[in-house]
Amino acid sequence: MSKGGTSITKDKIFKGIGLTATFSCLLILAIFLGFIVYQGVERLSLDFLMALPSRFADQSGIYTAWIGTLWVMVLTTLISFPVGVGAGIYLEEYSRKNKWSTFLEINIANLAGVPSIIYGLLGLEVFVRLAQMGNSILAGSMTLSLLILPIIIVSTREAIRAVPKTIKDASRGLGASKWQTIWHQILPASFGGILTGVILAISRAVGETAPLIVIGALAYVPFAPQGPLDEFTVLPIQIFNWVSRPQHEFMINAAAAIIVLLGITFLMNGIAVYLRNRWQNKLNC
Repeated sequence: MSKGGTSITKDKIFKGIGLTATFSCLLILAIFLGFIVYQGVERLSLDFLMALPSRFADQSGIYTAWIGTLWVMVLTTLISFPVGVGAGIYLEEYSRKNKWSTFLEINIANLAGVPSIIYGLLGLEVFVRLAQMGNSILAGSMTLSLLILPIIIVSTREAIRAVPKTIKDASRGLGASKWQTIWHQILPASFGGILTGVILAISRAVGETAPLIVIGALAYVPFAPQGPLDEFTVLPIQIFNWVSRPQHEFMINAAAAIIVLLGITFLMNGIAVYLRNRWQNKLNC
C-alpha cells in the first residue's frame, strides 16, 4: 500500500514539476515577445518594408533583406523538395534492408543534428570556391538545402510509413506496378505529412544566419537582388547588423525586423499544422 501511495506521490510531483517548467517557459517567451512587440511595433510601416538600408536609423528599412529572404526561401524549396522527397521514397520503398542501408539511415538522422555552421563551411568550399558561385543567392540556397535535406528525408519516410499497408496491398492486388502504387496511392495519402515536414524544414532555414555569414552573405546591400547569382542579405543578418550597433534607434529597427521574421515563421508553421490536421482527418475518413 505504501509503495502504491509513494508511486502516486512521485507522479504528482513530476507532473507538478513539468507543469511549472512549462508555465515558466511560456511566461518567459511571452515576456520576450511582448518586449519585442512593444519596442518594434511603432516602427512597422509600409515605408519600413520598402526602404533601403541606411546609416540613418529613421530612414533605414528591410526591403533588400526581405527580398533576399524570399529569394533564398523559394530557391531552397525548389532545390530541396524534389531531392529530399525522392531520397525518402527511394530509401523507404526501393532500398534493400541491409547493413549499408541501416548505416545510411542512421547517418541521415544524425546529420539533422549537425551544427549549421558546419554546413556553412561545406558550402563555402563546395559552392563558393569549387563551383565558383561566389557569395550569391544560389550558393546560399544550395547550402541551406544541404542543411534541411535530412529533415525532409526523415519526414518523408515517416509520412510514407503512416500510410496503411492495406492501401498498398489493395493496389498491388489490382495489378498496379510498384511505381503506380507509389504515385497514385502512397504519395497522395502521405502528401500532407510530407508537405508539413518540408514547410517546417524551410521555417528552420529562414531563421539561419551562421551558414550564410560563412559563405559571404553581406550585412549591407544597397540594392535588391534581381537574380540567383546576385549578392544578397537576409532578415536574420540584417537584424544581427542592427543589434550590433550602439544607437538605440537601430535596436528599434531590429525589433521591428524580428516581428516581420516571426510573422513569416509563424505563418509557415501555421500552414504546416493546418496541412497536418487536414491530412490526418483525411486518413481517418
